[in-house]
Amino acid sequence: MDYGQRSLIIHEQLRGKIAVSSKLPVESQDDLSIAYTPGVASPCEAIAADPSRARELTIKHNTVAVVSDGSAVLGLGNIGPLAAIPVMEGKALLFKQYANIDAWPICVDTQDADEIVETVRRIAPVFGGVNLEDISAPRCFEIENRLQDLGIPVFHDDQHGTAIVLLAAMLNAAKVVGKEPADLKVVINGAGAAGTAIAKLLRCIDQDPNVCTPVADVILCDSRGAIHRGRSDLNAEKQALLTFSNPNDRSGSLKEVLKGADVFVGVSKGNLLTAEDIRTMADDSIILAMANPVPEIMPDEARAGGAAVIGTGRSDFPNQVNNVLAFPGIFRGALDAQAARITPEMKIAAARALAGAVDDLSADKILPSPLNTTIAPIVARAVSAAA
Repeated sequence: MDYGQRSLIIHEQLRGKIAVSSKLPVESQDDLSIAYTPGVASPCEAIAADPSRARELTIKHNTVAVVSDGSAVLGLGNIGPLAAIPVMEGKALLFKQYANIDAWPICVDTQDADEIVETVRRIAPVFGGVNLEDISAPRCFEIENRLQDLGIPVFHDDQHGTAIVLLAAMLNAAKVVGKEPADLKVVINGAGAAGTAIAKLLRCIDQDPNVCTPVADVILCDSRGAIHRGRSDLNAEKQALLTFSNPNDRSGSLKEVLKGADVFVGVSKGNLLTAEDIRTMADDSIILAMANPVPEIMPDEARAGGAAVIGTGRSDFPNQVNNVLAFPGIFRGALDAQAARITPEMKIAAARALAGAVDDLSADKILPSPLNTTIAPIVARAVSAAA
């Protein structure tokens, strides 16, 4: 099936994938007087007297803004806010489908960090949470950090959703191959938002040491190879990565530093590796190649190289590493707990709950199916408890 052509037809027929529905029918004068004037004055006055009651009396208790500037849409790049609307609609649809959260796309016509921060601050009163989406690095780091004082969870899914699902996949893959997570040597290709967040989560940066055990070694690579201390072309963000990665200061290309590694994580572009490259890794290697639509190495090629466990970002192969396994449950748990932010402990709890949701663990099943509607409630309970 040509999914692109089919999607275009469906979008044209539906003219969007989401809609607003009414919880309160207005069929009489009394209905109108309760829903609107004069009755609506009473909840307004109650909130004015006690702002915390907005969560009890309005949509704020169950709404999330999906905010994007369209600067880093997966597989498409900087396509701008208008062209990003279908992706953000899709995100809102998944929030509703998996966690019964009312989410709405907010595609902003600016790529200035100050203006995005100001916009989110201005619209925050309506929402119980903010999901930042498809905003390019390094601005995404700054924007998310500056919005942590809003009093509602602000979560950049491209960073943390990806990292949480990746961690769950790696924990289960390690069980399959009989290795301890703390002993793993990991090479990540892609040093943008997702790669940085994955590295931080694997190395337990900003995490409680009582709930997080760091992997032995993480090396991040960009288009020029390993990020190491001898490079003179590193910006401030990549220099900061060296405070918790590449402790042995290895240099060289991706293929060179991959030798002897236990795990390859790809958040970059397709067709970078071959079976021969996988053969240079440690025995029973784990390959999580998440570039879309073409992974860094196709599963059959990785398997020919001796990989024991293989995951991709695609739905037509086993072990799909997909953010939909994380973000609905994370926000459901955060909203239920009325959390002011998504804490490091909540992220670890989400990853462990997701990993633990796989009963029949095998090389071809290290994660639940993204279509499994029981997963979001499991993740939500763990996140709420951690909050």
